[in-house]
Amino acid sequence: MSKNFDVDLNFGVIFEKKVNEMFKCKGDIEVKTERDKWAKTGNICIEIRYKGKPSGLSTTEADTWIHFLAIGEDIVGGFIFPVKELQFIVKRLLYEGVAKKVNGGDSDASQLVLLPISRIFDKGAGYVDTE
Repeated sequence: MSKNFDVDLNFGVIFEKKVNEMFKCKGDIEVKTERDKWAKTGNICIEIRYKGKPSGLSTTEADTWIHFLAIGEDIVGGFIFPVKELQFIVKRLLYEGVAKKVNGGDSDASQLVLLPISRIFDKGAGYVDTE
């Protein structure tokens, strides 16, 4: 048994409670599923405008954003973000030129942000260093 077992167990219990609270809907949850393309492009895609008006991440009233990664109909992973944190990450990566805006969806009516999965948790891009 690890010397830090009690500390690790307590830490785990704290986050189990957080997840339980999240899924008991203490605050709204926005759930998106990224299908197939992410595996080839390495990007997730987040809508910020529709027909020229703010939408998606720009207007959600949710507290938590869950972004699943799927291949076909199988979820193979994903991310959970506080919405405010994800909004900060998107703005930061756009500012740094790492993310880019594109049009897509039906009739290219949506403005989307492509975020490289490999950069989402970069220090300085929303990541909080606890050291």
